[in-house]
Amino acid sequence: MGKVLNVLKNNVVLTVALIAAVLSAVAIPPDAAYAGYFDLRTLSCLFCTLAVICALKEVDFFYILAKKLIILCGSTRIVLLALIYITFIGSMIIANDMALITFLPLGYHILDTSGKKRLMAYTFILQNIAANLGGMLTPFGNPQNLFLYSKFNIPTGEFMQIMALPFVISVLIITACCLFVKNERIEIRADTRFRSPKKIALYLALFFFSILIVFRLIPYWLGMIVVPLVLIFAERRALAKVDYPLLLTFCAFFVFAGNMSRIGVVREFFSFLLDKNTLLVSALSCQVISNVPSAVLLSQFTQNYPQLLVGVNIGGVGTLISSLASLITFREYSKRDPSGVKWYLLMFTAMNFMFLIVLYIVCALQFGLF
Repeated sequence: MGKVLNVLKNNVVLTVALIAAVLSAVAIPPDAAYAGYFDLRTLSCLFCTLAVICALKEVDFFYILAKKLIILCGSTRIVLLALIYITFIGSMIIANDMALITFLPLGYHILDTSGKKRLMAYTFILQNIAANLGGMLTPFGNPQNLFLYSKFNIPTGEFMQIMALPFVISVLIITACCLFVKNERIEIRADTRFRSPKKIALYLALFFFSILIVFRLIPYWLGMIVVPLVLIFAERRALAKVDYPLLLTFCAFFVFAGNMSRIGVVREFFSFLLDKNTLLVSALSCQVISNVPSAVLLSQFTQNYPQLLVGVNIGGVGTLISSLASLITFREYSKRDPSGVKWYLLMFTAMNFMFLIVLYIVCALQFGLF
């Protein structure tokens, strides 16, 4: 019981999701329709990618690869750009939360050993923004993308076309923010040897296999057989380290959203709001209940998936709770510099809302909302 309470304490969004699911079940008692709430494809794809990423993380693949790239840099500005771009690109491949778990410690290590810890808050905030916005381009980059990609059966080409403009604008703004850092000479030395090349090759093949499942080229049920079976023998610890609270959060919000869609007043209210401006409603919703729950809930009340998709992605920047990844960054920063938390929160809020406002204006113009 103590372990369960500890998990709930450390996963606020999961706790809220479970409470919401239970309360909604009072209004709509469990029945046969509940079975249709769960998107098994999304849950299977998410599990497979998370498991393989954990396996690659166990052999330090991403960490060492990033080190190799950063050692080539010779100045603070280039190092910052490298850290931000590594996080940005990493979120496209291994999801935003895993990119931060992997690359925030690397950022701290680089800044600490080179005597540049004064840049930690700025670097962490930019890494956080990069992780939340970098994953928007691919269906597997953010959990909400994977869900919407599956729910609305969006063609891959159309998905990337919808997200192309906000993605490009995000790259330009993030790059501009890096250029404000004073360019000073920096030297970095570190061990960059891959310690398990055979395992890395196996896990990369398994990662490619998982991506094919996401793109619907391989049945998702096959992934639920192959991925766990391989990892049981090759990297059992990876299965234990999968983000199961995230999977449970999805399940709880599937129940909550499914029940809400069956309540007439709620359905009419959300449908009315989303008909007015899906982009704005979805982006604002993220600021209150985070981007993954917003995607699951609002998808029940609109078929306007282009604006919903963009809204829950750009809505990942803003408040501290707009994205689960932002809470990861805050936790990592507060552990390393407790005295600087107030300054961090001020800078975080200012920079995030600057990104949100610019991206909303650009995307509103894209959809002809002005």
